[in-house]
Amino acid sequence: MLRHALHRLLLAVPVLFGVLLIGFLLMQVVPTDPATVRAGPQASAELIAEIRRDLGLDKPLAVQFGLYLWRLAQGDLGVSIINNVPVVQELGATIGPTLELMLASLFWSIPLGIFLGTLGAYYRGTLIDRGVMAISVAGVSIPVFFLGLILIWYVGFKWQWLPFTGRGGPVWTLDGLRSLALPAITLGGVFVGPVSRMTRTAVLDVLSLDHVRTARAKGLSERLVVLRHALRNAMVPIVTLIGLQIGFLLGGAVVTETVFTWPGVGRLAVGAITSSDLPMAQGTIIVLSLGFILVNLIVDVLYAALDPRMRAA
Repeated sequence: MLRHALHRLLLAVPVLFGVLLIGFLLMQVVPTDPATVRAGPQASAELIAEIRRDLGLDKPLAVQFGLYLWRLAQGDLGVSIINNVPVVQELGATIGPTLELMLASLFWSIPLGIFLGTLGAYYRGTLIDRGVMAISVAGVSIPVFFLGLILIWYVGFKWQWLPFTGRGGPVWTLDGLRSLALPAITLGGVFVGPVSRMTRTAVLDVLSLDHVRTARAKGLSERLVVLRHALRNAMVPIVTLIGLQIGFLLGGAVVTETVFTWPGVGRLAVGAITSSDLPMAQGTIIVLSLGFILVNLIVDVLYAALDPRMRAA
């Protein structure tokens, strides 16, 4: 197991390097000059040229990328061009709210998706199964920003049940939980559909296997048959899908944080890119990429734990 985890970790290194390279090159095609942004619209050409030299923007791209990697190796992500604050400090203040949002969305969406998928598989062909499939299709089809706007209009604005802008406080306080509710429901809402659909397919395949029929022939209750013999053996594809969807959930978090003005990494990334804050944008790209790579690494390890045959792959 440890060897498998180390192997996957080594494979993540070139992926991270590729992400750093692509992110660096994408920031070079932004039409706005970072030196002009820092100097201000009324700055002289001489001042802008001096700032470009200070930022190292006058050097060839290969040299800039090499210096960028060297600073990263030392833990230096640079300083924000807009507010002159270290990027690490800004990221440290936004990672916590993003993790709160993602964990809160997964806390309710994964159990609900697995429950609905198992229910649909057990009652295959009935109205319950059709209802589960309808929820799954809706969850996959509805864009995250549209669901967020609907919740803002009805739950937040029209009925005024929950706040819909900003973060009310730490998650362990009542205000923090109330402000977290709508963003977590929005982000988790697009997660229920894929999980329930995959669970239904996986459980249906397992329910037709011989060991399930044997368990029923022994007189075990349907609850034990479904939970212990069907759902447990169907968890490998479900865990794989959950891991992949959590990675894509990072992209949904960017949209959700923007819609609800949630002070997370996603909203910080959008603001940095639109304002041509090159160091801040690169820092957010690194954090989001690391999150995606880490989630996939955890999924690979869980996959090997659930299916020993994968350890040799």
